Amino acid sequence: MSIHTTPPKPFAPIRSMGPGHRERMVRHLVALGPEDRYLRFGYPAGDPQIRQYVAGLNFERDDVFGIFNRRLELLAVAHLAYSSSPDCPSCAEFGVSVSAHARGRGYGKRLFERAVMHARNQGVEMMFIHALSENTVMLSIAAQAGSRLVRDGSETEAFLRLPPANFDTLVSELVQEQLAQTDYRWKAQLQAFRQLLGGAEVSAPPVASRERSEAHTDA
Repeated sequence: MSIHTTPPKPFAPIRSMGPGHRERMVRHLVALGPEDRYLRFGYPAGDPQIRQYVAGLNFERDDVFGIFNRRLELLAVAHLAYSSSPDCPSCAEFGVSVSAHARGRGYGKRLFERAVMHARNQGVEMMFIHALSENTVMLSIAAQAGSRLVRDGSETEAFLRLPPANFDTLVSELVQEQLAQTDYRWKAQLQAFRQLLGGAEVSAPPVASRERSEAHTDA
């Protein structure tokens, strides 16, 4: 008798991002198809709108998290935007996008959980998501976390009240961020090493050419 088990999802560290990642964000978002752009931004965003959105990100105010592959390409990005409204001073809005070829790995849920933990550690009391009602995947993630969903026609608001930070959330975020930073540096070093090897292979003359050159010198 065979027992079927669900294969474990691949380990993918989530790291915080900064201004130096803008171009990678642009490449990730521009690669999204029309439907995915519509679900992420709520309208059919074109390339100019995407570039304007990324250029306008305030990394000193908001937080951005990403999952990178071994080539340092972004597979998924989450934006945690803090409210500046006096009516909701301890609120933050969550938005996420996942590349089409990276679906089914739970990246959206993992980024949501990472954002929740970070928001708690920052003193946020309410996290919300503004999504199209047809974005069932995102709304399902929010509902599973205990969010209250309020639907208004084609749009739905998800509200998640957050408990205060504790020792576990503070330490867990610190450890996760350190692991992600280490993983990113290792991938960057590996990429540089591969490029170095590739350059050496390209610049080195073919074996036959070297032999002819050496034979000519000896003559």
